Amino acid sequence: MEKKPYILFLLSTLILFASCKMNTRQVELSPDTVIMSAKVLKDKIKGGWAGQTIGCTYGGPTEFQFKGSMIQDDQPIVWYDDYIRELFVSDPGLFDDVYMDLSFIEVIEKYGIIAPADSFAETFAHAPYKLWHANQAARYNILNGIKPPASGYWMNNPHADDIDFQIEADFAGMMSPGLINTASEICDKTGHITNYGDGWYGGVFVAGMYATAFYSDNMDFIIEQGLKPIPEKSKFYKSIRDVINWHTQFPTDWKQCWFEFQKKHTSEKGCPEGVFNSFNIDASVNAAYVVIGLLYGNKDFFQTMDIATRCGEDSDCNPATAGGILGVILGYDKIPPFWKPAVERVQDLKFPYSNLTLNHVYALSYKHAIEQIVNNGGKFKEDSIEMKIQKPETLRFEQSFEGMYPVKQLLVRKDFLEEPIKIDFIGNGIVVLGNVKSLCGVEKSDFIAVLDVYIDDLKVEQVKMPYDYIVRKYDIFSKYMLPNGDHKLEIRWVNQNPDFRITMKSYVIYADSPVKPLNPYY
Repeated sequence: MEKKPYILFLLSTLILFASCKMNTRQVELSPDTVIMSAKVLKDKIKGGWAGQTIGCTYGGPTEFQFKGSMIQDDQPIVWYDDYIRELFVSDPGLFDDVYMDLSFIEVIEKYGIIAPADSFAETFAHAPYKLWHANQAARYNILNGIKPPASGYWMNNPHADDIDFQIEADFAGMMSPGLINTASEICDKTGHITNYGDGWYGGVFVAGMYATAFYSDNMDFIIEQGLKPIPEKSKFYKSIRDVINWHTQFPTDWKQCWFEFQKKHTSEKGCPEGVFNSFNIDASVNAAYVVIGLLYGNKDFFQTMDIATRCGEDSDCNPATAGGILGVILGYDKIPPFWKPAVERVQDLKFPYSNLTLNHVYALSYKHAIEQIVNNGGKFKEDSIEMKIQKPETLRFEQSFEGMYPVKQLLVRKDFLEEPIKIDFIGNGIVVLGNVKSLCGVEKSDFIAVLDVYIDDLKVEQVKMPYDYIVRKYDIFSKYMLPNGDHKLEIRWVNQNPDFRITMKSYVIYADSPVKPLNPYY
């Protein structure tokens, strides 16, 4: 064969291959204006809230039962018509995906869309419901004088990159149809109450997908639009971009996509409970599982939720988000009938820890959405709604735990009374995990342990640790950005009480460079 025809053949083949690869993801242009009826908008909002509630319930029993592992196809996941109603009563804490959203909606209804961050912060900090991770750390901060945005900042909150705001940002997207930048502004105000960096970006991403789902049913486009506000150099952006690329490479095999993600992106740096083990509540990880569900579910309601659930880890939150976004795309009317009886049996029941029912939420979200649409140049006249579609604007770059690398985790599980906690360590940061334990078996007590914390013989903080689970301090102590080197930590219990103990579960040491794995042969 002559070289010239052969080269031409190769070039044409490469061009054809590149063209095929490009065509696997259809390019969609965002419109400037979208007109829809009030009925359609109401149906989409109802679909979003119903989808979120169904997804949260569907994945509930598997939450963190599969850490670092997928849920295999042969494991059944239950569902029946009274399932949501039963869990409202037996496991109300499961619905933290929803009741945090509802707290924010109640603040907006009371104080208006321009309500300041402090209004949201004070409402959830004094609420009676259970919280965990970034939420609980922020609640403690707020109740002890550290207000937003400092309450979510990583130097004050070891869980700043966790999933918390990501599962609470649905409300911002559902009240901002087509208004992705408006949704980002709401997320800036509310997300920094509890999170920072990737933990904030997770909520922005989710809200952006919701905002886009009101006017597009192209899943690739919805995900791309949601990602556009996120700075490209962030870990969150890179994680989701890789999932999109792997979906192109493995378009029919979600498990291969999941496996590639596990290999590259699941090393935990922030949440001290997830360092050096399989537990991972990082926002970027669980957002990736949401995207896997949305891409491989092919807009099938069951498949989307089921795949997001079977990715594991926070496997109630991830199908809740995926189900909510798909619920907006489909609208409530097009959610398959199989799922509706369970929702319709609770639509007039108040959500756990809330004064709102689903029917209330449908109406309030519609009301707030109309207000946002009009405030941003749209029109509402009788049954016709004209929405001005915003072009996504990139947000500022934030990164948590910069210059911090976990190098050691030690499980302790020891009770302390008269003896102080003493830890000698080499590094630039430490987080001590633990809680107050009662020896009397009391469920409720106003006892607050007071701890004086010394680093290198200097008192750096006085920590108050309530026994009450609702207002507890999530971690005993955390300190970052110390000079890298030798340090002595000592924690002394000031107001010792023989009916209680301070239980230290473990501690995590950080340094200014990653740990080098031990290799005894070199």
